[in-house]
Amino acid sequence: MAEPIDIRELNARIESQTGFLTDLRTGMATTIVGQKHLVDSLLIGLLADGHILLEGVPGLAKTLAIKTLASLVDAEFSRIQFTPDLLPADVVGTVIYSPRTEKFAVKRGPVFAHFVLADEINRAPAKVQSALLEAMQEHQVTVGDETFALPDPFLVLATQNPIEQEGTYQLPEAQVDRFMMKVIISYPSLDEEKKIVRQQLGSERPTVKPVVSTADIIRARGVVKEVYLDERIEQYIADIVFATRYPEQYKMGELTKYIGFGGSPRASICLALAARARAFLARRGYVVPEDVRAVAHDVLRHRIGLTYEAEAAGVSPDDIVTEVLNKVEVP
Repeated sequence: MAEPIDIRELNARIESQTGFLTDLRTGMATTIVGQKHLVDSLLIGLLADGHILLEGVPGLAKTLAIKTLASLVDAEFSRIQFTPDLLPADVVGTVIYSPRTEKFAVKRGPVFAHFVLADEINRAPAKVQSALLEAMQEHQVTVGDETFALPDPFLVLATQNPIEQEGTYQLPEAQVDRFMMKVIISYPSLDEEKKIVRQQLGSERPTVKPVVSTADIIRARGVVKEVYLDERIEQYIADIVFATRYPEQYKMGELTKYIGFGGSPRASICLALAARARAFLARRGYVVPEDVRAVAHDVLRHRIGLTYEAEAAGVSPDDIVTEVLNKVEVP
């Protein structure tokens, strides 16, 4: 039988570990105007050890937000600009011959960093995108006959443009599933737009300095894993994911014709991890249903396959997730 959880003691421990979150938010605000959902999503990925895929039209500060977060953490950062002529060796590295030593040596690629920005990831062909698969899932890279561990923490933060399809490649389903969340970035509000223009026209550009170490991040991740997840919340998560697979079992038979395939077990895992991280952001030692609902769209939208009927009817994965959240009983 599991030991009873002392929620007050857990809350106090979380409160003592969340001080750096204020510093991170303040640092992000020096360069990013508004975009609270974007900032929260990046912090959830950082705390839950989950890779993030950002999708939005150009100019919405996707790349800037990732670079700012990486600058706020005292860690190694690398940027890979994905292009149609990129090769897998340009990402993970390759084996080269040294005439001086008369030996082959491994030249490590830019994936060997704590934060890897994969910019416009859908501009490279599948063989390049798949070069990231082992790194994202196993936190290791095989170059030639050798396997190398990647630094801890290791986070892939990718961006893609949804509107320009010429010269782009759709991400393989196996790779898309490796991203904990796919976050859709929207336009700023009118007031935020004016602030952005004013900030960019100013004479001084804000500088960002590290405010947290990798050790702090690893320590915080350990506390996030202790956030209490009640059995009823576990059941709620499982019901949500199962409803994307078998909607007829949850009185949503009308969705069956729109769903090609539903969320995998990785969807359930990511939903639980992201909900725990969101509770941690709220300085709370336990997960509530609202935590699950708040991250459900980002966790599930890229894990639901649509049928031709859905595309013809204009039904999106977000529509399906919204319907599931409305119909599945909340504990």
